[in-house]
This record gives sequence, structure tokens and C-alpha cells, in this order.
Amino acid sequence: MSKVLLVHAKGGPPLGHVLSRTAARAEVHLLALSALPPTVAGSARSLCASVVTPADAQRSDLVSLIVSEAEAIGADAVLTFSEYAVVAVAEACEALGLAGAGGAAALARDKRLMRRTWQEHGLPQPEFRPVATEADLHAAAASLPCPLLLKAAWSAGSTAHQIIRSPHEASAAWFRSRQVMADSAQLGYAELHVAEADADFVVEQIVTGTAPDWFEEPGWGDYVSVEGVVADGTFHPVCISGRMPTVEPFTERAGITPALLSQDAQDRVVALARRAVDALGLRDCGTHTEIKLGADGSMWLIETAARFGGAMTVPQIEEVFGLDLVGMLVDQLIGRPVEWPEQALTPAQARGAAGSLVVLAVDGRGDAWQDRRVWDFPVVSADVPLSRGSRLSVVAESSLADGSVVPVYDQAAGANTMAALCLLSAADPRTVLRDFETLVDALPQVLPAARPAEVSA
Repeated sequence: MSKVLLVHAKGGPPLGHVLSRTAARAEVHLLALSALPPTVAGSARSLCASVVTPADAQRSDLVSLIVSEAEAIGADAVLTFSEYAVVAVAEACEALGLAGAGGAAALARDKRLMRRTWQEHGLPQPEFRPVATEADLHAAAASLPCPLLLKAAWSAGSTAHQIIRSPHEASAAWFRSRQVMADSAQLGYAELHVAEADADFVVEQIVTGTAPDWFEEPGWGDYVSVEGVVADGTFHPVCISGRMPTVEPFTERAGITPALLSQDAQDRVVALARRAVDALGLRDCGTHTEIKLGADGSMWLIETAARFGGAMTVPQIEEVFGLDLVGMLVDQLIGRPVEWPEQALTPAQARGAAGSLVVLAVDGRGDAWQDRRVWDFPVVSADVPLSRGSRLSVVAESSLADGSVVPVYDQAAGANTMAALCLLSAADPRTVLRDFETLVDALPQVLPAARPAEVSA
């Protein structure tokens, strides 16, 4: 039986989903760079031939550690689904002579390199400047028209995003973003391979999205993501996921599969995603390309990742289109034949729809809840009126335990202040969107109020 070294770190699809699909295709050996979620720890040891948690001293040279573990088990493939380990795993695969994202993986991780590459290929994207110091940021704020968005070059999940509405806000934004990156590293949400990655930033002009030009009904966000894969250097689009509007500054609230675009709109979006991925020169990996949708058919590239979309994107695709992307990628890396979709799948080919909602302490307008609440999924399941036939569940490994106080939403920390991740299945994308709107409005009403002692604990 083929052997796979799975490198686990924070982020990406739920580990339980990844493990079960990988174990169905190969003997799994788990290299745990982050603690295993308590809800998965037991099943991980039953599904895996070995589970290794390296000591801190071993992590100083992550590529060598991965290579050593792969050689020790005779791995036929090495893979990760975490943004924070993508570059290290790609470099390890290069050293081992195994299939992987390839030497260009960093172009799909470092937002500065990504934007420079797309600029060289003449692809549509916001104007930008790389930023390494506070002085760089002030210079950029003086040369680019505001509003601007300051991003950490190696972040994920909208962490450390800061909107700069005028040049005099640059210093405060720089201080806050640096602080958030340091805090995120303590939580395990940080690049694992590139030294001092938390010091690298990019600032870009904020472009104006126009969702009504792309969607027939209100409520959709003004950007989408093209889910796909690169196999032997060829990009294969799988489908497009839609979004609810983000929470300021640009924190994702919900992803919905599939996006309810017309065929012409989908074709144009996929064509841009193909150009973006091709420009990066990836070889064998999942891809997740986010695209901003503007007026009169205009589009801008937000970013591409050399891995599948996080949260519940992969399970949503499996439910709606019947594609086990994890298992298919394992087969691809091992060298087995895989039939990837010839073109992006459409809403007409979907079996219903599915979406994942990040529970944040903000209402539908993005305003903070008026008081603190306690997360309690059984209450939500019982008291929120959803559409007939809709099914709501909670992703336990990505959620706080019932009885936990919902964190106050922090614009700079983004998804780091989430309370839970919920999955909803419904008859069609419209129903998912409407049910999520109902859920967002109901949460601060149905969740139990936190007692003063709980808030101060």
C-alpha cells in the first residue's frame, strides 16, 4: 500500500475530513506541527500508521524535518492542507523528488511576490506596494490614492488587515498589524518555514466591488473563489464558490457552493483564474483563487493559494458535486490516474447547495453585538427558524465548546475572533444565503447572555 506523510498545521479543511479521505487511499503517517483538535485526536491514532509530534528544536529546519520523516517511512507522497506549511512541504517534495506544488510555491504564498508576478503578466489587480518598514508604509500612503488595505504578506484568514483611509492613519495601522501578527503566532496561525515572515507586508488600493452586476438577487458578496487543482502543471477548475459580504475590514463571514453565476459570468471568472494560476507556475497542488467582481464585468485578482480552500470548502464540494478532492489529490501525488473535471462545474450540475458560516459577534450590518453571549449550538439548532429541508450542523474541531463566551470581534484579528464554524445544506444556493442571513440576525437574540463572571474570567 502506498504511504503518505500528511503534514498537519493550523488552517485548511477540518483534519477529521482530511484524515478519513487520505486513509482511504493510502497508509497515513501524520506529522503534527500543531496540536491535534481534541475531537479528532482519537480517530487520528486509529486512522494513522504513526503520529509524530516534533520537539521545538526539530522545527528550526522544517524542510529537513519533513524530508527526514518522509524518508524514514518511505513516503510515496507528502502533502499538507495548511497555508502555513505549504512552502516547507513544497521544498521538501523538491528535495525528495516527489510530486508537489514545485519551486514556485512561494509565489502563491508571499503576497508581494504574487502581485509582482501578476504585474509582470499584465493581470488585473489593485495597485500595490511592498512594505517592510513604517517608513515604507508612509511612502506608499503618499503615492497611492486612499483608501488602502494593509496586509501581512504571509497571513491567512484576513488576519492583520487594516484599512487606511488617509495617510495620517498609517502609523496606527502599522503598529496594530504588527501586534496582531505577533499575537497570531502565539495562537499557531503563522508561517512555519520562512524566518521573520511576520515582518513582511503589502499595501494595496481598495477597489470597489459591485455584486448586483453579477448576481440577480441581493445578499451576495462582491467576490468569489475559483476552486481548482494543478495536475502535472495543467490547471483544472473545479467550481466557483460565492460569498456573503465581508465584515469590515475584509473578514470572510460565509462561503457558499456553488456560486449562483450565469454561465457567461462563470466562464469569464474561470478564464481569469486560469491566467492567474498559470502565471505562478505551480505543478501539482490544490488551488484557491479569489477574485473581486466590479462594475461592467471588471474583475481584480485578490490572491491565489497553492492549496484547497479552507474552512468547509472541500467538504461542501464533496457534498454538492460528489468529488472527493482530498482523495483525488492523494491519487495525483502518488501517480495514479485521476479524472479531473474538464471544465468548472456549474449550479445546474449541483445536487443542492452547501455553505459554511463563521460565527462572529457582529450583526448583518457588521455592527458589534450589544452584549456578550455564550455559544450554545443546541440552542441555535432548536431556536433559529431555517427553511424546510435545510440541515445545520457545527464543525466541532473548528468551534468553541458549548458554554464558551463568544469573543468580541476584533477587526484586525479577523477570523481569530470567531466562535464557531457552522455547515448548512439546502436545496439551492439561494436558500443557503437566505438561511445564513436568518442565522446571523438570530444569533444575538437566541444565544444565552453571558454572566458578568463569565465575561471577566
